[in-house]
Amino acid sequence: MKTIKLGTSTLEVPVIAVGCMRINSLDKAGAERFVQTALEEGANFFDHADIYGGGSCEEIFADAIHMNPEIREKIILQSKCGIRQGFFDFSKEHILSSVDGILKRLRTDYLDVLLLHRPDALVEPEEVAEAFDQLHSSGKVRHFGVSNQNPMQIQLLQKYVKQPIVANQLQLSITNTTMISAGINVNMENEAAINRDGSVLDFCRLNDITIQPWSPFQYGFFEGVFLGNEKFPELNQKIDEIAAKYGVTNTTIAIAWLLRHPAQMQPVLGTMNIDRLKDCIKASDVRLTREEWYEIYRAAGNILP
Repeated sequence: MKTIKLGTSTLEVPVIAVGCMRINSLDKAGAERFVQTALEEGANFFDHADIYGGGSCEEIFADAIHMNPEIREKIILQSKCGIRQGFFDFSKEHILSSVDGILKRLRTDYLDVLLLHRPDALVEPEEVAEAFDQLHSSGKVRHFGVSNQNPMQIQLLQKYVKQPIVANQLQLSITNTTMISAGINVNMENEAAINRDGSVLDFCRLNDITIQPWSPFQYGFFEGVFLGNEKFPELNQKIDEIAAKYGVTNTTIAIAWLLRHPAQMQPVLGTMNIDRLKDCIKASDVRLTREEWYEIYRAAGNILP
C-alpha cells in the first residue's frame, strides 16, 4: 500500500482510507474478517463518525479489531463530530463531549484525526479553537480537519485555530466532478463552469490540505453506484476496457482514477465487501495515463471546452 503525508502533518497514511459507516451491517464474525483483511492489505487508516449507526459503528469496530494498546499503535483512527438530530453543532461543549464519547466507544485514549462534520452556520470559530486547544493539549486528538467545507469556511477557522487543518473530506467521484470541472471550464458560459465550492480543490492543494473523497462510487447524492449501472453505458464500457488492459476490476479503475490526480487524495471507501475492499486497495499500484484519465472523464458525460 502506497502512503502519503496527511496534510502538513508528519502522519504517514495509506492512500486508501477504510470507511466504517456501514460496519454495523456485518455480524461479529464478518466485522472481524473485514477489519483483519484491511490490516493484512496495509489499509490501517479507519474513518468513523459519531453519527454512524448512532455510535454503534465505533463500538462494533473496537470489538472487531479487539482493541488493546498494542493494536492501537498499529492503526490510524479518524472520526468526525458536529451533526446532531436536525441541526449542526460546532460548539465547544459539543465538540468536547463528542470526542469523549468517540474515545469511549473506540476504547482508545486518543484520535489521530478529528474532523468537523458538515459546516455549522452558527459556528463561533473562537469556541472551536478553544475546543481544539483543549483536545490537543490533553492528548485526546493529535490532528484536526474538516469535512464538506469551502475555502472561506476553512480560512475563517484558520484565523483562530492554532493547529493546522490537515484534511477536508469532500464528495468526489467520476460522476461527481464539480470541483474538477469548474477548473477545466474557466472563462466558459456552460453549466460546468459554475464554481460551486470556491475552488476548493486548488485551495487545498495550495495549503497542503489532503482531500478525502467520500462516496467514490456514488452518483448524485446517494442515488446509487455508477459501476454496472445502465444509466452510464459509455462510462462503464470505457472503465471495463481500461480495467481489462491492466488486468484488474472496474472497481480498481474507479479508485485509480481518483488517485491519478496530482492532489494526492485519500479516497474513503464505503464497502463492507472483502473482495471489493481488495480491489480498491489494488488501485494503489495502478497509475492511469493522462489519456486514460481524460477518456474516463469524458465518458462520464463531461465535455472538454
